[in-house]
Amino acid sequence: MTQSSHVARALEQVSGRPVELVEIVSEGDTNRGSLSQLGGTGVFATSLRESLKRRECDLLVHSLKDLPTAQPEGFVIAANPLRADPRDVILTADGTPLENLPEGSVVGTGSPRRIAQVLRVRPDLEIHDLRGNVDSRMQRVVDGELTAIVLAAAGLARLRPDSPLVYENRDLDGWPTAAGQGALAVETLEDGDPDLLAAIAMLDDAPTRFAVTVERAVLAGIEAGCHAPVGVHARLDGGRVHVRASVYGLAGERAIEEVLSEDVSIDTPGEGYIRPQGSGNGADAADGVDQIDHARDIGNGIARRLLERGAADLVSRESPL
Repeated sequence: MTQSSHVARALEQVSGRPVELVEIVSEGDTNRGSLSQLGGTGVFATSLRESLKRRECDLLVHSLKDLPTAQPEGFVIAANPLRADPRDVILTADGTPLENLPEGSVVGTGSPRRIAQVLRVRPDLEIHDLRGNVDSRMQRVVDGELTAIVLAAAGLARLRPDSPLVYENRDLDGWPTAAGQGALAVETLEDGDPDLLAAIAMLDDAPTRFAVTVERAVLAGIEAGCHAPVGVHARLDGGRVHVRASVYGLAGERAIEEVLSEDVSIDTPGEGYIRPQGSGNGADAADGVDQIDHARDIGNGIARRLLERGAADLVSRESPL
């Protein structure tokens, strides 16, 4: 609801029309099972898309990292707004870094990727499966039930929870996060109101779209679900894209990594969530299509090299329905 509110206010600004929030409950909101057992694929998206298809709402706002990589027929991601901090954060009561936690400390996370990354750094730590909202997760550290938890920096920045816990940001070079982490996807119907599509397009940030397209192409290329033990991060800097992708054994006992850096040509970003008037949608303009095709090619190439090196042996390959 918080991230949807941010998009709603930006859409009001560019369209001049009021935007109403419609709350829809997904399986991912109600099922308390482990994400590693649920698989993750579609649990946060299916019911929302059904509501959109029934025209109960006009658009959806997703956390991109929770979306399956296959786009359903008739639906379109009309904008990826400017990305927030893509890093993971370790939260503790006293600020002790992960590397220095006492032996046997209990770390809470429900993500197979994060589990593998924690155990790769500290195989002696105990992992506790963790679900629930941000406040309830943080309280378990405050109460001493858990020594540390792992959360997304973007969620903490959007929610701004009031907590005494100390944050330790993990470096993306050694700790790549989920494909699309920190980014939003504004989804609507392909045959939707042209004025609405045009307004949503003004929220699109071309560098963000390019980077997350690379990341999701890697995930799709190795046919891994969005909650598989795969970390991939792409960033643009000075006309070059830098990508790091890692596929982990479930206990962090093994990792296969690919690193790439190459020149690219990307539209300049807009201001915050809003692109300048007349800049168009980087996904739909002719040069934008070429950029997105290039991003997919980069991601597909990385996925192919990961598979050649044995990545398929480390992930449960899922059909991204």
